[in-house]
Amino acid sequence: MNPASDRLSQWLAEAQAKRSAASLQRNRIELSQRSAGKARAGGRDLVNFSGNDYLGLATEPALVEALAEAAREHGVGSGASALVSGYNSLHARLEQSLADHLGTEAALLFPSGYHANLAVQTSLASKGDFIVQDRLCHASLIDGARLSGARLLRYPHCDIKGLERQLELADGGQVLVVSDGVFSMDGDIAPLAGIADCCTHHNACLVVDDAHGTGVLGHGGRGSFEHLGVPVARIPVLIGTLGKAFGISGAYVAGSAALIDHLVNHARTYLYTTAMPPPLAAAGLKALEIIQKEVARRDALQRRIGQFRKGAAARGLKLLESETPIQALVIGQASAALETSQRLREQGFLVVAIRPPTVPDGTARLRITLSAAHTGLQVEGLLGALEQCL
Repeated sequence: MNPASDRLSQWLAEAQAKRSAASLQRNRIELSQRSAGKARAGGRDLVNFSGNDYLGLATEPALVEALAEAAREHGVGSGASALVSGYNSLHARLEQSLADHLGTEAALLFPSGYHANLAVQTSLASKGDFIVQDRLCHASLIDGARLSGARLLRYPHCDIKGLERQLELADGGQVLVVSDGVFSMDGDIAPLAGIADCCTHHNACLVVDDAHGTGVLGHGGRGSFEHLGVPVARIPVLIGTLGKAFGISGAYVAGSAALIDHLVNHARTYLYTTAMPPPLAAAGLKALEIIQKEVARRDALQRRIGQFRKGAAARGLKLLESETPIQALVIGQASAALETSQRLREQGFLVVAIRPPTVPDGTARLRITLSAAHTGLQVEGLLGALEQCL
């Protein structure tokens, strides 16, 4: 036996035992079949209230056909990084369409939101610079700041005065202020107008990751900035995902042509990774077309959100404040959240428990996500099951 392997095996076993004892062991749920708002796991049909398919586009036949047609014409993979030979005409069309939709000069596609968030911060900041983040920023934003080498300062969640105090400490170099548009675990929206004012006053660059606002918020589905009436020109760096409301996978960074040119030349997560498969870009174009034309999907989603919050209040279920599809019901202890999640699953509802370190200790929760694909009866069913379980 290899002593090094023995030590690793022992360390891994101890780490797993520690996770299990604290109710923090994570296991994947294998889904064998999926349709809009539904999933099949372990031979049982479940109503899925844990996905991010906010507009029900992940199984939309028009997207499936667009992807299949592009695969027949272009193949299933890009075959290389974008700067080698992986950049396709479909990528170019989607980038231009996204920029036109958002009102920016240009946009750049990435394989995932994680790639995009690391790219922005590691390309725009380095040692001697400052990155100032909301304390509840997504993990990828935190990792991007750490990898950049810049000094990371964090302010209390959505606290403009706290942001001001941290900006007063950023006394040199480039200063980036980074926030989610919609916070993924609480579902609330960042006060973008106030943050933009702070950036103007302190000559800082605002970076917004609008992964959970893209396609969902605003009359045109442009995101949290449109919803709040903040001109996109006040957000020099806008990040969005295609893996949620768009129903596919991938992400983009939108901004000035100079910004996009800089990322193309300096972003390591763009330079050194295989480009998005062209069929996904084709599906993205179709998703964008639907987002622009079918306002009824966002209207249906808002009705489901309103129905759920009203029903929860009537049953004494205390949700965190949120006007977005993300509705958080804080349980407290990780073991209690896990138990509630399992009881809901037994009643036919997939609602995953979110536990530390994703959320702070003592705030384990059910992260309930709504979709335009859900019916009123499904929402009522979940409310009844929650009342019974809690």
